[in-house]
Amino acid sequence: MMVSAARPPEGAKPPLGGTVPELPHFRFWPKGVARELVVPQATLPEYLEVAARRYPDKAAIVYCGSVVRYAELQQRVAAMSAWLRDTLKLQRGDRVLVASQNCPQFVVASYAILRAGGVVVPVNPMSKAQEVRYYAEDSGARIAFVAQELLEHFEPGLFDRIVVHAYSEAVGDASDEMPDWVREPLRPISRPDCAGWASVPATGDGADPGVRPTDLAVLPYTSGTTGHPKGCMHTHQTVIASLAASHVWKGLHCETVVLAVAPLFHMLGLQNGMNMPIFLGSTSVMLPRWNPALAARLIERHRVTAWTAPPAMILDFFANPEVAQRDISSLTLLSGGAAAMPEAVATMMQQRYGITYNEGYGLTETASFLQANPLARGKRQCLGIPAQGVDTRIVDPLTLKELPQGELGELVTHAPQNTVGYWRNPQADHDAFFELEGKRFFRTGDLAYVDEEGYFFMRDRLKRMINSSGYKVWPAEVENMLYEHPAIHEACIIGVPDARQGEAVKAIVSLKPAFRGEVQAQDIVDWARERMAVYKAPRLVEFVDALPKSGTGKILWRELQEAHRAATPQEPT
Repeated sequence: MMVSAARPPEGAKPPLGGTVPELPHFRFWPKGVARELVVPQATLPEYLEVAARRYPDKAAIVYCGSVVRYAELQQRVAAMSAWLRDTLKLQRGDRVLVASQNCPQFVVASYAILRAGGVVVPVNPMSKAQEVRYYAEDSGARIAFVAQELLEHFEPGLFDRIVVHAYSEAVGDASDEMPDWVREPLRPISRPDCAGWASVPATGDGADPGVRPTDLAVLPYTSGTTGHPKGCMHTHQTVIASLAASHVWKGLHCETVVLAVAPLFHMLGLQNGMNMPIFLGSTSVMLPRWNPALAARLIERHRVTAWTAPPAMILDFFANPEVAQRDISSLTLLSGGAAAMPEAVATMMQQRYGITYNEGYGLTETASFLQANPLARGKRQCLGIPAQGVDTRIVDPLTLKELPQGELGELVTHAPQNTVGYWRNPQADHDAFFELEGKRFFRTGDLAYVDEEGYFFMRDRLKRMINSSGYKVWPAEVENMLYEHPAIHEACIIGVPDARQGEAVKAIVSLKPAFRGEVQAQDIVDWARERMAVYKAPRLVEFVDALPKSGTGKILWRELQEAHRAATPQEPT
């Protein structure tokens, strides 16, 4: 499958020589990078097979001082896939939930599911019982892999079988790289719907030889404007298209050592911390959870060369005093997106460490990597240029007609890594996709413009979305849950500036008369954190007598948001 990145400008005519005028960004195209993308006709488990044959004794995962080599990783995956198919009767296309902090078991479970022909449904480990129930019921999953501390959020009877693991099962002797919570042994399991990780036979191979590149592989959920998360259908091919483009663009190879810090349930971590190293046959140095001081030690100890992380994590890293005491000179590539990198921090990294933060742009719907700045000619606070095989345009959000250079409009994209659609949600597909010049484009909901050199810059969001430390928070979803609180009459969720997270979630609430003066802001915060992932739960709550409304009775959320941003340009962290 070959996809071309080139397209003529609107209305352009070929010159006498017969060739079409190039788009402006091709003048700055990275040397050695083809403009077209040849998408490999393969599946994700095939890359693990190849890496295990080529580099059987090479470290695939370094975790808390322990090493999982490629031959061992392949053997574990093969045995788990056999158990899934033979004992649990997993069929091709069956969805399986995976909920855990970063660990080797996450990788083994994911690739075993894929090898057996199943579909990985990565779930945020911060999800509460109500959220887990929705993911299970919407996806139709009947099997789940769960870290033991998360089991309380998985109701009995929701799944046919839950495989429970303790992080300590993946580590050997104690190490200074191991947090206390990782050391905890597996607790006794009394639930009949659960099985311990160690109870799964260590031999066998459940490979499904009929798995095709176009089969569904991953079903990550992204929150939606209607209040219900939507499953993004990614095939092996769409996931691999993103990897194939990214590794060439960034110059990654089999000797790359990746720092895997971003959570694996998120496409940023799933692609860059798990799939990319296996795709390359390289090494992933994996942190169970974010720890800036430990990250600095690991970069020094294992000579980490590449790290992909959102700006909030990078800010936290360089603010830690231990970083200055460590040799991080091996770090060659630092990349990411989700928010603009502050100018002062970008300058500090360049001057003090000689590191240029390579900013890019991608979404859950695009399997992370979509476009990026050329390594040799990047611009700051910039979404970069379309990568290989990607056709990105700026259109009028109402008419969907392409806009001239410099005008602000909605960023839409046609790319081989685009999701093939939303899981069992034709209305969402209808709203998100449209045809332009015979191509199927995805509407990102981001407002951006293109400068005279073809670089894209984001300015706002068309949809009501809050970006908190790289996590998408859709206000409608949080509002729907807040209305379950017995004291809340009306609620409006807005995003306010936050120095560390980029944006913080704030709830503006009107209480029922009987509860006024009785319910405090912290009561609402605590209640919300018990029922939704912590990044969604409001950090700030403000009470008002009534919320402003339009003539048709709709809450004027944009008016509230603009007023609060103007009044509080920087909320405390």
